[in-house]
Amino acid sequence: MPLSDLYDPSRGYLVNDTCIVEAEVLVRKVLDYWSYDSKKETGYVGLKNQGATCYMNSLLQTLYHIPYFRKAVYHMPTTENDMPSGSIPLALQSLFYKLQFNASSVATKELTKSFGWDTYDSFMQHDVQELNRVLCEKLEDKMKGTVVEGTIQQLFEGHHMNYIECINVDYKSTRKESFYDLQLDVKGCNDVYASFDKYVEVERLEGDNKYHAEEHGLQEAKKGVLFIDFPPVLQLQLKRFEYDFMRDTMVKINDRYEFPLQLDLDRENGKYLSPEADRSVRNLYTLHSVLVHSGGVHGGHYYAFIRPTLSDQWYKFDDERVTKEDTKRALEEQYGGEEELPQTNPGFNNTPFKFTKYSNAYMLVYIRESDKDKIICNVDEKDIAEHLRIRLKKEQEEKEDKRKYKAQAHLYAIIKVARDVDLQEQIGKDIYFDLVDHDKVRSFRIQKQVPFNLFKEEVAKEYGIPVQFQRFWIWAKRQNHTYRPNRPLTPQEEAQSVGQLREASNKANNAELKLFLEVELGLDLHPIVPPEKNKDDILLFFKLYDPEKGELRYVGRLFVKSSTKPIEILEKLNKMAGFDPDQEIELFEEIKFEPCVMCEHLDKRTSFRLSQIEDGDIICFQKSPIDSEECRYPDVPSFLEYVHNRQVVHFRTLEKPKEDDFCLELSKVHTYDDVVEKVAQRIGLDDPSKIRLTAHNCYSQQPKPQPIKYRGVDHLSDMLVHYNQMSDILYYEVLDIPLPELQGLKNLKVAFHHATKDEVVIHNIRLPKQSTVGDVINLLKTKVELSHPDAELRLLEVFYHKIYKIFPQNERIENINDQYWTLRVEEIPEEEKNLGPQDRLIHVYHFSKETAQNQMQVQNFGEPFFLVIHEGETLADVKVRIQKKLQVPDEEFSKWKFAFFSLGRPEYLQDSDIVSNRFQRRDIYGAWEQYLGLEHSDTTPKRSYAVNHNRATYEKPVKIYN
Repeated sequence: MPLSDLYDPSRGYLVNDTCIVEAEVLVRKVLDYWSYDSKKETGYVGLKNQGATCYMNSLLQTLYHIPYFRKAVYHMPTTENDMPSGSIPLALQSLFYKLQFNASSVATKELTKSFGWDTYDSFMQHDVQELNRVLCEKLEDKMKGTVVEGTIQQLFEGHHMNYIECINVDYKSTRKESFYDLQLDVKGCNDVYASFDKYVEVERLEGDNKYHAEEHGLQEAKKGVLFIDFPPVLQLQLKRFEYDFMRDTMVKINDRYEFPLQLDLDRENGKYLSPEADRSVRNLYTLHSVLVHSGGVHGGHYYAFIRPTLSDQWYKFDDERVTKEDTKRALEEQYGGEEELPQTNPGFNNTPFKFTKYSNAYMLVYIRESDKDKIICNVDEKDIAEHLRIRLKKEQEEKEDKRKYKAQAHLYAIIKVARDVDLQEQIGKDIYFDLVDHDKVRSFRIQKQVPFNLFKEEVAKEYGIPVQFQRFWIWAKRQNHTYRPNRPLTPQEEAQSVGQLREASNKANNAELKLFLEVELGLDLHPIVPPEKNKDDILLFFKLYDPEKGELRYVGRLFVKSSTKPIEILEKLNKMAGFDPDQEIELFEEIKFEPCVMCEHLDKRTSFRLSQIEDGDIICFQKSPIDSEECRYPDVPSFLEYVHNRQVVHFRTLEKPKEDDFCLELSKVHTYDDVVEKVAQRIGLDDPSKIRLTAHNCYSQQPKPQPIKYRGVDHLSDMLVHYNQMSDILYYEVLDIPLPELQGLKNLKVAFHHATKDEVVIHNIRLPKQSTVGDVINLLKTKVELSHPDAELRLLEVFYHKIYKIFPQNERIENINDQYWTLRVEEIPEEEKNLGPQDRLIHVYHFSKETAQNQMQVQNFGEPFFLVIHEGETLADVKVRIQKKLQVPDEEFSKWKFAFFSLGRPEYLQDSDIVSNRFQRRDIYGAWEQYLGLEHSDTTPKRSYAVNHNRATYEKPVKIYN
């Protein structure tokens, strides 16, 4: 403030020679990041990041906060029988409902599952604009024939007119096109208005680029774009990512780029509008959302600044966290550009340090002022289908129950009770080894302070077995990793509380209490009091194997004396199995099954004690004698070995890597030959060696890049393992020739340059690896068109538009790499075959100069070539031969400059310079550091890249499969 204003009595600052200065001090409570409550602080909740889905989260929050769009999604017809993971409309309705009514952040897994995405897609960043387009196209398609048909067009669709207007004749061509978003240039533009100016910039078609105007022929013309109408919701994609042709890579544009809070597209008398535009519609827009990318071209983070009600209050939506922000943070700090660090020593004349701001806006959403009341509308529960409200409220209640369950978990003990009926139901169906899967038995949740005897009353109510008839056994995990009933509970243990018993039986960890309920039945099949167990009594469990059916089942348990021999209980076992009393049977002890099966024959005449049989052991038995020819798995050990190693493999083709073609039941110990033979049989192929297999990547859910070599693995298990994970997927392909033969061949991609025609033909050469370059050339001579029958060919290695090597005829092709270098075959010109003693064969390369990061850089392009220069030959003489060789028109060739390059440094030549004096080397091998450079603009056609140049190099195309 000027002091004159302060002292001016009429301004009222000084009263009685006193000035009062008021300072407003705000004290903000510093909250721990994890304890921060977005809903409580802002009224909004965030979205959970699945791995690399922040780009999607920022877009979903933007769409959700367009209430008209949200209401339309709610009104899309869905039914109570739909599943969110299989229905995009229902998944989006569910997501929006939770964003509106949840108290904490919301997961997006159901939505991405409805897209048909797997885990790999969730860990791969995609382009937001592409996701926006694909998602809106899907919704537009699914809205057809419903009450909300046309909503996407009503909100986001605008139209522009492409025109070409002749200057000298009365002819104009126009084409109307629709758009859902606009891509605006950032490079070379200061702000949004400058980008729109560039968008509608008029291009003149003249000279060689004249326009062919039907009956008027070639004419000078003006070409441009004007807008017919803009949509109510205007989405502007800022081209922060561009392809740099000089550096052959994607780059991020971090330049400062301003965007206004109010955007007037009627400015300067509607300079952006076509004559057909409705001028009565006011195209004044207010900023709704700013989507930000923080990082570089190879990675980064996405978040959004949104004004949900278009008030002065902005909110930052950063995955799970939502915070209040001011306008400066949402706008000015997202312009990008450079920022100056404050000087540490203000008294010294230091050069300020500037750094590039890598966080900047890449997408803007504006809402037209005249439409904002319609778009920022009220959305309440009556807009949501009843079945959806019921379903989601039930989900919320279940979630709350789970939360309470977890919160009280420390007060309860989980007791899992297995019974004979569980063993009967599971063995031979769900499991084959051990006795029971504890995850599938009845589970009791009992307060820890409850006496165990009261728990027994709970069991009595559940199963109808009086307390006095119950005997519980503790399960124990043995050293060989099997689970077996170890001993019955003692009276002292049963007198304890549930919590005490659990802690005593699980000293190593505070895990569940696993019990086996023994119930003995009398002759009338009613429960009786369990007999007293002595030290000599052993509780054994029995499984019966039927080799003819290939079936194993649980048949019961017995108490035996440790001093008795198996032969003494054969009659009881035959009765259990339903066999004749004198049926001969063989017995086997099931010992363990990991990492390999151990099931040993049990001697019937040796006592159980001498055979080291104890409580909880499993005896498998079957009829004898064993007929090994009739049955596939004649005895218990061979059957258990089969069960342990069997593996159902899903085979897919490389063309359809997400779809099963067929399934085969194989064994993990099958050899490579076994597997390909089974596949060949399944698809009706006579020669299994023509099958090539490729393993599955468990993380990317894609085929591995390299196929499995012929007999490159020993067993099926080796094919399925991937970083300690087991897959059940293999990919197959049928080759034209056997795989061993193919592996002995080398594939080379060779570009043949015709001597007289301006054409390049790509040939895929396949020869044995021990073949030579001469063999390649001889084969090509039979495939290509030569300028004359006696023409000689040579093979060159070209990299970044420079020739690095001429391959000798005797070099073996197995050492040649065509993955990174271009292999070029060309005829050897006659003049090169007859070099004089003073002649030189030099490299000639095309180049242009570009300024990058304030430095002049030389960029090579086009096709390099060799040229013979003679002793005393001037540049003027050489230029004549180069122009003739390259067939360049005089007008264009006159603009070319010529330079001698040595180790990357150019020395420009005059027509009178003797060229041979510059080149001292006679050999051309490795002589690429000396060359004659032809400087001119690169007019060769650029290779086509993805339509969306805003996509960074680490991103993949977006696909929504459902």
